[in-house]
Amino acid sequence: MTTRKALHARRDESRPRRWPLVLTALICAIAVIAASLIWINQREQTASQSAQSATNATNKPPSDDHDGRQPTDKQSDDQSDTTTNAAKPASGTTPQEKAANAVADMSLEEQVGQLIMAPLTYGSDASALSDMITDRHVGSVVLIGAWQNGVDGVKASTDVLQGYAPDGNRLIVATDQEGGQVQHLSGAGFDAMPSASAQGQMPTQTLRSNAAGWGRSLAKAGINVDLAPVADTVTVDRASNAPIGALDRDFALDAAGNASHAAAFLDGLRDAGVQGTLKHYPGLGSVTGNTDFTTEGIIDTTTTLDGAEIGAFTTAIGQGKPGMVMMSLATYQAIDPNAPAAFSSTIIDGHLRGTTGYDGVVISDSLSAAAVSGIQPSELGVRFVEAGGDIACIGDPSYVQPIIDGLLARAKSDPDFAKKVAKSATRVMTLKYRMGLAK
Repeated sequence: MTTRKALHARRDESRPRRWPLVLTALICAIAVIAASLIWINQREQTASQSAQSATNATNKPPSDDHDGRQPTDKQSDDQSDTTTNAAKPASGTTPQEKAANAVADMSLEEQVGQLIMAPLTYGSDASALSDMITDRHVGSVVLIGAWQNGVDGVKASTDVLQGYAPDGNRLIVATDQEGGQVQHLSGAGFDAMPSASAQGQMPTQTLRSNAAGWGRSLAKAGINVDLAPVADTVTVDRASNAPIGALDRDFALDAAGNASHAAAFLDGLRDAGVQGTLKHYPGLGSVTGNTDFTTEGIIDTTTTLDGAEIGAFTTAIGQGKPGMVMMSLATYQAIDPNAPAAFSSTIIDGHLRGTTGYDGVVISDSLSAAAVSGIQPSELGVRFVEAGGDIACIGDPSYVQPIIDGLLARAKSDPDFAKKVAKSATRVMTLKYRMGLAK
């Protein structure tokens, strides 16, 4: 007979044990609750951070770089579409603002390159400047010599040159196309230009129309800057004035007439999409020596800052708005007897920029000219930029490298000079943006 104790034991063995299931369920419930609490906490933190970021973005000033510069186009492209318009350059910003942004993104070597106008002589292959443009970042080229191969022949060379330049920073390509004895490009498509003295006999509207026609030929050939017109007023016997009067390079009028005709010439070029260059500031009409070929007779003893001769330039700058002003290599005893005009801060920064208010590109006459042959090539560009100049025009290819090296060496050792380099590069790039050469 089975006892009660044994029966009770068998019942207990047959009854299912429920406490492990209850414990498991309890643990799962606790885990779910904990996970929910963690998720809620993280979501609240994320929301808080997003709100703070939005507040910061709204309150952030437009210029957050240490030097106060606006973000570059590349930086703006990388930012969210929610960035404010003030924080990134818009398509409608001015050429000056675009230029400042572009120069800020350049290396020192690239900035220096924008200050160089290297020569390409007729008969030289355009590939001769490949390394200078590609590796040394030269930003401008001047065609010199008797290019007699017409518009198509010149265009073939300028196309090759532009092919070496970056897509967003094309070359300034210039030449001397004044007329008369100074016309570097001829042949099919280029009209024979009368001398400036003959142009001076034309009504200004006629001259403007003719200059527009000459400019269109330049544009078709890939030339975007003409190193003309001459605004010098001859004050001595014309035959004795070797650089200007003897060659009929001036309009052969008084200062007022020279100014109005220079402005008309500039207007005509601009009508054709070509920028003009007013030269040779503050005038070569009172010297006897030609600065291209001699160191003798190149001291002007009569030109003054308040005289009619320099006044002709002031008037032409205001009326004709030249793309560039070219500096003379003569020395002006009554203004600054210690340096040629191209190396005189009194004349460039003090009068041309300060008093006259000209804020455009200042270019030198050829720094390989005889007038400055007593100065080491590596010092030529330095002295020019130090005085307030921008583009060092060079007629001898052998001078290009030492001028670049001299500018770089000085800029690397002198922070103040490096700032001048950047300022000059900005003026050059501003002109390029205005001309549509930079993007």
